[in-house]
Amino acid sequence: MRTLTSAISPVRFFWIPLAALLTASCSGTNFNMSSLTGPASAPPAYTADQLVGRYGLAAYQREEDRTRTETEARQQCRQPYEITRGPGGGVVMHLADQSQPQELQLKGLAGGKTFIGPEGDAGGDQDREVVSFDGRVLVLRWVSTEIASRYGTAVYVRCDGAPTAKKKAAPKKTAATKTAPKAQQKGPVFMAPPPDDDDPPPPANN
Repeated sequence: MRTLTSAISPVRFFWIPLAALLTASCSGTNFNMSSLTGPASAPPAYTADQLVGRYGLAAYQREEDRTRTETEARQQCRQPYEITRGPGGGVVMHLADQSQPQELQLKGLAGGKTFIGPEGDAGGDQDREVVSFDGRVLVLRWVSTEIASRYGTAVYVRCDGAPTAKKKAAPKKTAATKTAPKAQQKGPVFMAPPPDDDDPPPPANN
């Protein structure tokens, strides 16, 4: 029996530190899991209703061109890009290389980042990150560097109202089309009566 006990005891010796190691690792489970799975999901910073509207759209590749691109986007309100609300609570927009729009979801990550893209984890290759949005100007950047190299960073400027058509200028009058002003009568015009044959002729001047 002593021989059996002495043979088993080393095994028990190795299991004790292993159990302690597992117990210690449990205390840091949250940290270890977050480092493996990435940032945790969170509510998006914006809602679909805030994004719905009509926008002028332009894009830039270099950050120094952002101000100029915003001006160009504002001019595109003559042919605005419309973001509508989807039946599932998202927004209807286009994905990269897609001719037809589809409903996309607003997805958030811890730290305040918001993404717009199809169903799935936030930050996917088809997602766009909301760089900034102040209620009037929306800036979206593709997560995929390959897509971003082709499409750039999009700037949406909200259109205040429907674009108004320019009024047609009235045709200029030429000399041929000008009409002479009508003569104005200052008062009634009387004509002298015709002379009577029985009336004596006026005296001749000597």
